[in-house]
Amino acid sequence: MKAPAAASGSHDPRLAELRERLAVVRQRIDSAVADAGRQAEPPQLIVVTKFHPAEDVERLAALGITDVGENRDQEAADKAARLAELRLRWHFIGQLQSNKAKSVVRYAHAVHSVDRPQLAAGLAKAVRAEQERTGRADLECFIQVSLDEDADGHRGGALPADVPGLAEVLSASPGLRLAGVMAVAPLAADPEAAFEKLAAISARLRSEYPQATAISAGMSQDLEAAIRCGATHLRIGSDILGPRPALR
Repeated sequence: MKAPAAASGSHDPRLAELRERLAVVRQRIDSAVADAGRQAEPPQLIVVTKFHPAEDVERLAALGITDVGENRDQEAADKAARLAELRLRWHFIGQLQSNKAKSVVRYAHAVHSVDRPQLAAGLAKAVRAEQERTGRADLECFIQVSLDEDADGHRGGALPADVPGLAEVLSASPGLRLAGVMAVAPLAADPEAAFEKLAAISARLRSEYPQATAISAGMSQDLEAAIRCGATHLRIGSDILGPRPALR
């Protein structure tokens, strides 16, 4: 692919825009981390680049971003292949069908949306085959938890009661690493209350699986609440990249 102006050093208005937006988000994160007294354990920023072109991902890499998130396999696989030389860590964050597992494990560092045993089994099988083929590292897996009180605002994920069973499957699967939990705050709900619930679920999980310390929570609109509740990974898209491009 043709390198953007970021690589050549010439003036690139989009690079300047991304730099400014990223600085604002980083300031928000730094302020929230300081307020929470978490300077020794700041969260990992994952920039969600769905619907934005590979050139924007390359610009972000030039600005120091190492972790990017996608929620559609076809788009993620294409970007990861085109930008392989950047050695980014790709996080799959969307709902995932088991038949896409073979494709996802070719590029993903982590999957944040494991919500059922069948998907865990599919990922385990695919990772083992990929490890035999390329020697890739184990796949980090987050259990996506539904925090909705009822089905009407459901945004995906396993029920809290199903988390222990999923954790058992993931921890017993060679090639998979149980990283922790992930959730999206329910629509029209207090995000802090939702993330406090997720933190409690995480604490119960860690009591059985001490290595499962990660909490993937917080997006553009609620990252401060997520940080207060212990998020270790933030998934930020629109506040850095702006509105999604118009479909052509």
